[in-house]
Amino acid sequence: MNFALIAVSSTTCLFLGMLISSEIGRRIGIAKLARDPDGLAKGATAAETAVFGLLGLLIAFTFSGAASRFEGRRHLIATEINAIGTAYLRVDLLPGEAQPEIRELFREYVDARLATYGNVADEAATKAKLAQGAALQGDIWTKSLAACRRPDAPAQAAMLLLPALNDMIDITSTREMANGIHPPPIVFLLLAALGLVGALLVGYDTSPNDERGWFHIVIFAAILSVTVYVIVDLEFPRLGLIRVDAADQAFAELQDSMR
Repeated sequence: MNFALIAVSSTTCLFLGMLISSEIGRRIGIAKLARDPDGLAKGATAAETAVFGLLGLLIAFTFSGAASRFEGRRHLIATEINAIGTAYLRVDLLPGEAQPEIRELFREYVDARLATYGNVADEAATKAKLAQGAALQGDIWTKSLAACRRPDAPAQAAMLLLPALNDMIDITSTREMANGIHPPPIVFLLLAALGLVGALLVGYDTSPNDERGWFHIVIFAAILSVTVYVIVDLEFPRLGLIRVDAADQAFAELQDSMR
C-alpha cells in the first residue's frame, strides 16, 4: 500500500479521534456537573500539566530525532559521492592498460547506486540493486588489487587507491543501516495516545460552557496531527512528501562526469 496514503489516512484518523475524544471529555464533564453542581474535580490541573508537558516533550524528542536523521541521510549521500569520486580519480595511479576496465566498472557501479534508492517502495528491486552494487564492489576491488600488484604499478597506487576503495565500500553499509534506523513504533503509538488524552482533557475542561467551542479543539487537533505527519514523513524521506531525492542530483552529476 502507498506510504503517502497510509500516512495521510493515519493523520486523518488521529485528527478525527481527537475530535471524538474531546466530545467524550465534554460529555464526561457535563455528567459530572449534573451530579455535582459545585463544579468539576479539583486538583486536576497537576495531572493535565503532566500530560501536556509529556506530550510536548515527546513531540520535541521525536521531531528533533527525525530532523537529525534526515540531515544525516543527506550527509551520507554526499559522503558516498565524495568517496566514489576520490576512488575514481585515484584509478589514474594504475597502469594505463588496467584503467579502462576498472573505469567502466565504476560507471556501472554509479548507475547501480543511483538506481538503488530510486524506488524504495519496491523492495525486490531495491534488494536486487543492492546485490548488483555489492557484486560490482567485489569486481572493482579484485581488478584494482590485481592492477596494484603488477610490476609496472607505482608503489603509491596500493597506498592511495585501496584505502579509497575501502571507504567507498564501507559507506554503502553505513547508508543502508542509517535508512533502517527509526524510533520504535511504541513511540508513535504513545504520541498518538497522548494526543487523544490531551483532547479528552480539553473537552472535559470546556464542559461548563453552554456552547461547544470547536475552534480551539479543531486547531489543537489539526496542529498535533500535522506535526505527527511531518515527523513520520521525515523518518521515511524516500517515501513521503519530504524527500532527500534532491541530494541524488550530485550522484547524477558524478555519473555524467564519468562518461
